[in-house]
Amino acid sequence: MSVSFQNIPANVKTPLFFAEMDNSQAGYFLQDQRALLIGQKLAAGSATANVPVLVSSIDQAKSFFGPGSMLAAMMAAYRANDSFGEVWCLPLDDDGAAVAASGTVTTVGTTTASGTIALYIAGHVVNVGITAGMTATQVATAIAAAVNANTDLPVTASPASGVVTLTARNKGVAGNDIQVLCNYYGATGGESTPAGITVTPTAMTSGATNPVLTTAITNMGDEPYDFIALPYNDNTSLNALQTELNDSSGRWSWNRQIYGGVFYAYRGTLGALTTFGGGRNDQHACAFGYEADVQSPVWEIAAAFCARNAKYLSIDPARPTQTGELFGILPARAGKRWLITEQQSLLSYGITPGYVAGGVLRIVRGITTYQKNAFNQADPSYFDVITLFTSAYVLRNLKARFTQKYPRHKLANDNTRFGAGQAIVTPSVIRGELIAAYAEMERDGIVEDSKSFQANLIVERDSNNPNRVNVLLPPDYVNSLSVLAVLNQFRLQYPTT
Repeated sequence: MSVSFQNIPANVKTPLFFAEMDNSQAGYFLQDQRALLIGQKLAAGSATANVPVLVSSIDQAKSFFGPGSMLAAMMAAYRANDSFGEVWCLPLDDDGAAVAASGTVTTVGTTTASGTIALYIAGHVVNVGITAGMTATQVATAIAAAVNANTDLPVTASPASGVVTLTARNKGVAGNDIQVLCNYYGATGGESTPAGITVTPTAMTSGATNPVLTTAITNMGDEPYDFIALPYNDNTSLNALQTELNDSSGRWSWNRQIYGGVFYAYRGTLGALTTFGGGRNDQHACAFGYEADVQSPVWEIAAAFCARNAKYLSIDPARPTQTGELFGILPARAGKRWLITEQQSLLSYGITPGYVAGGVLRIVRGITTYQKNAFNQADPSYFDVITLFTSAYVLRNLKARFTQKYPRHKLANDNTRFGAGQAIVTPSVIRGELIAAYAEMERDGIVEDSKSFQANLIVERDSNNPNRVNVLLPPDYVNSLSVLAVLNQFRLQYPTT
């Protein structure tokens, strides 16, 4: 018998017609990619800490994690940039030793005209109606009432003698990144403080101690999460996820094959960001570096950055994410944004900078923090974020193809004379399958140069293990158009002869 059956026995004697199903030739590659948002919840949230949960809407996030929580805000920022992708959230409790960040808004004087105070907290405007004749204490009371009425804000407010004290809902270092500002758009944007009174915010400070990620990472198990948004940028948190994703024993290792990348953000001056970037070297992490004047907090920026990459890379893992918009993020004001020379410096230190066009914060070029090899020498191999996501796509494609078509096949040498229909593969069959798969990926714009791929592809039976085939796979990934250099060699007039 030359046809290999999986279920119909060779000695069946009962008549007449028997058929078994075989879908090995009917499958096609389909990649389902999920995002994971890591962040803190409030006690009011119903979700269990350190356990990933599927979240379908912003309202559900508020129920699970509490209105005004870090994680509920991350979900809102994510959905503003990716309205369709599957999102899981990993809620964390505040650390037991954590301290909440706090700041103040001080009011002085008595209003001589009615108007509105446009108070921005974490990039979200709180409009406070003011009437003429209000004292500083009354204005402070009105500000506190307006802040507390917005339960989605990351702070609560309490007034006393003309001073409003703002306290972060979630405790920890991240609370120090909450910006407080009056009249972001200024008089030209229709925002000005009513006459007779001054309103002076002070920065949020004293937030301390982020949650430890150990239990949360353990509970991620082997579930795939391609896009992981992290609201923290301390080395302890970053190192924990770097270990989880490493190539030797982590999600990118040969035996786990889960893949994925981490997206986070960092506020600071050019010097602070280049110093930070120089201290990181992780091909599975992308850091968005933003100016001090950006009004949105680090956790919303990380979620928006993650969402934009997720939306683009899920469509095409080889297409660059540059120019991608971070909707809902209030950018730095004009004159306080990165110059092109500063963007160049940030990119040289593994930091993805942003720029503003049309009033929207956008990605200059999506890169990883990887900069040097094991010998501390400059290494551009993992520079662009698309390189790793293209790698994951190629490997998943091949794995799906072979596990679908050859799940229980026998292995024979080339030129073995076996009957047609036998469930047997040879090194040449495997080689042909790889070449065919490569051609399909080349058609889809994931790889290029099939001729060189075939010339360098090695498929051989292991000389010590007769049940094993070894493959040297040499894909040539399609690159991104990131630089178009033009020499404008102009003339004032071409000669007539």
